[in-house]
Amino acid sequence: MHPLDDISSRLRRALRDALKARDAGTVSALRTAMSAISNAEAVEPGPGLPAGTGSTHFAGAVTGVGAGEAPRRHLTEADVAAIVRQEVAEREAAAGEYERAGHAAEAATMRQGTRALMAALEESG
Repeated sequence: MHPLDDISSRLRRALRDALKARDAGTVSALRTAMSAISNAEAVEPGPGLPAGTGSTHFAGAVTGVGAGEAPRRHLTEADVAAIVRQEVAEREAAAGEYERAGHAAEAATMRQGTRALMAALEESG
């Protein structure tokens, strides 16, 4: 890992390594965190379409170069770190619930993914 990379880059690299290692618990944790980051970047669609961009064949359709593109919200490293910390907290809570229910293997899998998320955070600072 490279300490100067951003958190998202470290998460992607860790995902690649976990996929190669066939580590399902870690893959799940990393994909969930990356999805949460992507969801946070999403921007709500505006109230209407610009004039002249609709299709004559399908109501509400948009045509033209870039018609399927949507702007993304820029997240700071602090924003991304907060999202990953929230994922860690949720996984730790779930691991505790699994333990209380007598499912130690599931709890261990949750915590294994948590360690991968924490590793990406710890390298950031």
